[in-house]
Amino acid sequence: MSLELGDKQCKLGVGDGRNTVSRFRIAAGDQGCSDRLHRASRHAIQDARMAHVHTCYEAGRDGWWLHRWLGQLGVDNIVVDAASIEVNRRARRAKTDRLDADKLQTMLVRHHRGERVWSVLREPSKGDEDERREHRELERLIQQLKVVQA
Repeated sequence: MSLELGDKQCKLGVGDGRNTVSRFRIAAGDQGCSDRLHRASRHAIQDARMAHVHTCYEAGRDGWWLHRWLGQLGVDNIVVDAASIEVNRRARRAKTDRLDADKLQTMLVRHHRGERVWSVLREPSKGDEDERREHRELERLIQQLKVVQA
């Protein structure tokens, strides 16, 4: 499963690596995607056990809460460096969330087949993440102050 995170909604690309990708939309920050995760794993069942669910998404402003939450659900999640995702520089490429989710899902399958397709980021400690959040909040407030003074 790939997640394309947006401000208002997230796009999920769900597949089993063999068939077509199913696409779903959920509200941004909505942990209701756990229902979608469970349904996806039940759909992929080959025998009486639950299938193992693998997910990925690009690192961004959402931080690491989603990664930690998916881990609590028993999901194998990968957070990838957006700059490491391969793009054909010669071709004109449309930039949509749907295409991004499909590309991430395809690359996730390739990653689990053993190809090196992207850079996987390591999860920072909660303390390190909190320190970064303070710094970013301070920068945002300084920018607001500059706008008010102008």
